[in-house]
Amino acid sequence: MDAQRAGPKGTVLSERQRIAWLRLIRSDNVGPATFRDLINHFGSAEAALAALPELSARGGATRAIRIASEAEAHRELEVAHRFGARFVGIGEPDYPQALKQIDGAPPLLAVKGALAAGKRPAVGIVGSRNASISGAKFAAMVARDCGRAGYTVVSGLARGIDTAAHRASLETGTIAALAGGLDKPYPPENHGLIEEIAGGNGLAVSEMPFGWEPRARDFPRRNRLIAGIALGLVVVEAATRSGSLITARLAGEFGRLVFAVPGSPLDPRCQGTNGLLKDGASIVTEPADVIEALAPLAQLELFPSSRAEEPAGESKPITMPPGASDRMRIIDALGPTPVEIDDVIRHTGLPASAVYLILLELDISGRLHRHQGGLVSLSD
Repeated sequence: MDAQRAGPKGTVLSERQRIAWLRLIRSDNVGPATFRDLINHFGSAEAALAALPELSARGGATRAIRIASEAEAHRELEVAHRFGARFVGIGEPDYPQALKQIDGAPPLLAVKGALAAGKRPAVGIVGSRNASISGAKFAAMVARDCGRAGYTVVSGLARGIDTAAHRASLETGTIAALAGGLDKPYPPENHGLIEEIAGGNGLAVSEMPFGWEPRARDFPRRNRLIAGIALGLVVVEAATRSGSLITARLAGEFGRLVFAVPGSPLDPRCQGTNGLLKDGASIVTEPADVIEALAPLAQLELFPSSRAEEPAGESKPITMPPGASDRMRIIDALGPTPVEIDDVIRHTGLPASAVYLILLELDISGRLHRHQGGLVSLSD
């Protein structure tokens, strides 16, 4: 049975809003979660940009915060245009519907290729870079059959299993999530493959700026894109310490289905996948195992609208900043151990609005560390 193709809804950003969004996410100490909180509090990216210097100062920053300029944003948009790419905001119809629901979803994605690939339900396929012949063959089989069933196949363009999955789904549609900028795909030998993907029925996506060379710490960020875009993740061959297991952990945290292909206990490449099966992942011995399990989930209209959309009309009125004593109560309550924000509210007895605003101040000043699951701690 083919996966259902629901028409995603959303609000298209104006060009002015897109510039402001790009400036905000490229400014110092503004990550995806901070971006969302700023929009929710101030009502628009423009209002948030105007508030950044004061937020940073109240949070105790020792130097002025760097805010991306309009000229910088225009230059990046021009680079994207010359590259044949564009930026899609989290509340827009072309943004992958499943991705917008995860914690820390990128406010803006640079995309190049067939946008339709991002509108269909997706299945992720990842695994060993040093894949066996049989592992690559099985990954291609799953990708091919899932593509024929109406799913987009999403992976990370890596050697081995990722490459096999992408190549097997070129005709039906595949998404390559990159750790660097769209113009800096990795590894080098897959430059031709990414051109085939973006030039055909597939899509290349990245949250990083153009010109960004991928570093080791950028790959887990890339992995969360794979886990977030997909309704389910299939792991084919993975060592006990591998990026594929990071992707599987994230998929589980996002409420996605996690599948694993069993392998020989004597093959180090299968120790991670066999471990996933012990931990409760669904076993996959044929593509139908994945297709049948995902069928009830393949209705994108089940995903509600994003929390980071700018409301129509005027920006929200800015409330009076909390006093210094309230700020110190929160700083004293925090420490190096991650805690839930609700616990901070209960512990301090302060209004939730005041707590969120003070946390924003600490965040913008670089003194707050955000953790997966909405936890926060004071930075070292």
